[in-house]
Amino acid sequence: MPATYARPELLASVEWLAENLGRPGIRVVDCRWRPDGSASQVYATGHVPGAAHLDWATELVDRDDPVPVQLAGPEAFAAAVARAGIGDGSTGVLYDDVASLYAARVWWSLRAYGFTSARVLDGGYPRWEAQGLEASNALVTPEPATFTPRADLRIRLTASDVRALLGADDVELVDTRAPAEYRGQGGNARRLGHIPGALNVPVARMTTQGTGLFRSPDEIRRALNGAGLTRGRRIVVYDGSGVGAAKMALVLALLGYDDVAVYDGGWAEWGNRLDLPVER
Repeated sequence: MPATYARPELLASVEWLAENLGRPGIRVVDCRWRPDGSASQVYATGHVPGAAHLDWATELVDRDDPVPVQLAGPEAFAAAVARAGIGDGSTGVLYDDVASLYAARVWWSLRAYGFTSARVLDGGYPRWEAQGLEASNALVTPEPATFTPRADLRIRLTASDVRALLGADDVELVDTRAPAEYRGQGGNARRLGHIPGALNVPVARMTTQGTGLFRSPDEIRRALNGAGLTRGRRIVVYDGSGVGAAKMALVLALLGYDDVAVYDGGWAEWGNRLDLPVER
């Protein structure tokens, strides 16, 4: 019998969603994003019926922060997700079309503000289409919800927090970028490399190429063990600027890791600061 995730409720299959669409309290959110700003047009051409589109890269980020894609403050965040229909007592089902990269960022962002009733649609919209399920092009404007933000400061760390943890025996740093970036052989920051002591577990390998489905628990465990990750320690994950790291936080949560934090600034911050140590 194949192994199951420790926390399977963090994912939703397209079959489960198809059966539960329209159920009271279920709020489906389309998290697809395009750098050219065309995501709303992509949404309009077809989406899961009843799904509202959330421009997370604009509405859920602090646009005054020089580091890209940093989490918005509580008031702005609460207003944005409430407009998408996610509120106290609801269950959010989040999807995208890039192997859950953006949906996982929204999932983690919700957790950072105390909302733990969100699921990520495994395989996202491509899986929905591949299974021949109904699509809609109707613009959905949900009735605004009431979202009460309750910041969980333990799961979102600053550069100062991470620097204070360097060398700690009970902390494991995990760099989720591609191996070349980890080794300092590429990247856009002023300095290349990784945070001293960090292990490398590329988040792109946590989902299956082609389908975008999350890999099996056994496959994920082998990848983590192969990188040298030690269970029982606090884990701090980072990438470029918190998006891939959020997906890794979801992967670890699926396996039952319950003490995982994201360094939100990631290499976009650390690699551009000359006062922080770098290893190659």
